[in-house]
Amino acid sequence: MTPTQRNPEERPVAALLAPDIQSLLEESPADVAAETEEMHAADLADVAELLPEEQVLEFLAALPSARAADVLEYLDEELRAELLEKMSTRQAAELVTQMTPDDRADTLEEIDEERAEEILSEIPAEQRRETEQLLSFAPDTAGGLMTTEFVSVPASMTVEQALEGVRAAARGGRREAMYAVYVTDDAGRLVGVLSLRELLAAPPGSRMSDQAWTEVVTVGPHADREEVARVTSNYDLVAVPVVSESGHIMGVITVDDVIDVIQQEQTEDVQKLGGMEALDEPYPTISFGRMIRKRAGWLSALFLGEMLTATAMGYFQREIDQATVLALFVPLIISSGGNSGSQATSLIIRSLALRELQLSDWWRVALRELPSGLALGGILGVIGFMRILTWSALGLNDYKGHPNLVAITVGLSLVGVVTFGSLAGSMLPFLLKRVGFDPASASAPFVATLVDVTGLIIYFTIALIILRGTLL
Repeated sequence: MTPTQRNPEERPVAALLAPDIQSLLEESPADVAAETEEMHAADLADVAELLPEEQVLEFLAALPSARAADVLEYLDEELRAELLEKMSTRQAAELVTQMTPDDRADTLEEIDEERAEEILSEIPAEQRRETEQLLSFAPDTAGGLMTTEFVSVPASMTVEQALEGVRAAARGGRREAMYAVYVTDDAGRLVGVLSLRELLAAPPGSRMSDQAWTEVVTVGPHADREEVARVTSNYDLVAVPVVSESGHIMGVITVDDVIDVIQQEQTEDVQKLGGMEALDEPYPTISFGRMIRKRAGWLSALFLGEMLTATAMGYFQREIDQATVLALFVPLIISSGGNSGSQATSLIIRSLALRELQLSDWWRVALRELPSGLALGGILGVIGFMRILTWSALGLNDYKGHPNLVAITVGLSLVGVVTFGSLAGSMLPFLLKRVGFDPASASAPFVATLVDVTGLIIYFTIALIILRGTLL
């Protein structure tokens, strides 16, 4: 599980305990383990992050290795990587071996490849094989998220034998996915599942094949993390088994890792919607150079797009010179179109992410957004129309003696621009998905830039039609 970096003021318990732990490390390090045995590993990680960096290694060394491994799992990624670089290879291997398989693989991916190989070579053969298997999958796939610690029993077992097997597994070491018991056939293929509660309530003497649910929801090892999160949410699961093409269970993805996935996906989508490339590490820790590279590309593309707005303005320069009143409403027109487009694209991106919409639904969305755009544009058009007439009646601006025509021009332009913005904003995510890009790349700034240019063309075209022979 990837910890979230927090500010010191957000962890008051750790701030209170850190000075006492520091004193124990200096005066009686042998007492640290006993004094902290009732604390959760996450709280100890908070304490460790508030200690001077040189004392964190001493703190971990004062704890039993299994306990230290728990704390290491909850530490900030950057600090954890630094600690593993500074430890001896043997000490690092001992702690990494005690981690759950998925966290072990994630931890080794965070550090230098050469250092990771050194640590891997020191851990026991069984743990090394399962770690190498997990590292062979991309981090954002089901195979990269799963843990190989789960409980499975043959379908031919009785309930009593299965219960004894579960107890033995719990006593024998760490089993992260103890939420359910998976049932396999003689060839080792997954054929059923039941929860621990269901196992405890099963009639004595019955076979597991008779008690297990045979409709097992699974994912393949190469399934995208979004698919994993969707399956978990749709079926209200606390663990999702990962099976091979042959039907053999390879591992299990637990709910804590799914929560991390959801958080990461939402973070990426929000960052993309803001008009930038998604960050691959927390904002406080990303380097200045990487931050600039992540933001500069999209910002430059948006800037070049906005230059088309200047081109459109230049094309209608003569009309603007003849009727400068038109320039007053340019910000109003283009911002309204951009806002409507941003609303539409945000709604569609989220619906696509939640699988509420499919690629084939584009025509349904278009048929819905067209009247929506007309209605929203009509509302804004009426407001703009009334604003111009009110200002004219109050003598604040006579609009060159033609307030009615100017009001009609602005009102109709708002209807056209908002309608186009709604359609463009709703269709762009479908277009990007169709060509293989992430729909979230249809960011609000990107849509606004697109609508800015077309909005100006719509506005000045309507002005030419309505105001010709009067202001123009």
